[in-house]
Amino acid sequence: MRPPKTKPTSEKTRGSHSSPKPDPGHVGDAAPSVHPVLYRVEPPLAWITLNRPEKKNALAGSMREEILERILQAGAEDAVRCLILTGAGGAFCSGGDISAMARIRQEGSRFDEIATWLKAGSAVVRALSALPKPSLASLPGVAAGAGCNLALACDFRIAARSASLGETFSRVGLHPDWGGTYFLPRLVGVCKALELFTTGEMIDAPEAQRIGLVNRIVDDERLGEETRAFALRLSAAPALSFLAVREAVRRSLSASLSAMLVYERYAQERCWESADAAEGIRAFLEKRPPRFQGR
Repeated sequence: MRPPKTKPTSEKTRGSHSSPKPDPGHVGDAAPSVHPVLYRVEPPLAWITLNRPEKKNALAGSMREEILERILQAGAEDAVRCLILTGAGGAFCSGGDISAMARIRQEGSRFDEIATWLKAGSAVVRALSALPKPSLASLPGVAAGAGCNLALACDFRIAARSASLGETFSRVGLHPDWGGTYFLPRLVGVCKALELFTTGEMIDAPEAQRIGLVNRIVDDERLGEETRAFALRLSAAPALSFLAVREAVRRSLSASLSAMLVYERYAQERCWESADAAEGIRAFLEKRPPRFQGR
């Protein structure tokens, strides 16, 4: 369940080599770059920043493919133990670029081009779901449509108090995508999910936390600091235990009690035989923090 070993990423990677490294203490601030997707590694954390602030980081061009590439890269790097997704310019992601959709309709194009976008978006959320380490969406502002579902595809979400989330597809007569119909009912229940899909309502961060869409909300000026602290705590967790319990939670939504008891025994045996379990027990007896290595 561990990712293959690769050399740590340098700052000279596509999407980051021509721009200064964004300050991690200011998540969501615009970074002066021509690249719409930025990536950097600061072990044990990796950051993917959507960087079209003038469009509230709406998805366009090759952004979907670049996000996928960076997720896979983070998953393969041993130096990375938690992946953070955020957005520049005070927004997370406003979803698909509506102006691009309008152009396609005006040109009389068939659904094929939209289908290509959907295929790429599906690959992104599948990669996040399979990522062999925790993922954290840090929301400095709006997360709408596909942008909302990109956040929901992450394991955890932290939001600025001024952030808002919404399944806004119905506002333009479209259907949810990017896994929204899978993630949202599991987080908020069938009744509330249907309401949010139907109305396209944007909800503020406190309400999003109340109904279970986000884990934490913080004051806007503290989002960068609190994101880093939360991500570092997640990165310190034993990797095998995290992956096993994430799988257990997912299975529990459709499995029987008997099936979950069987899975718990299987997962416990794997964890018991790990080096991290030996370290955790030893650290407990020695009254010191454990130093988990993901083995």
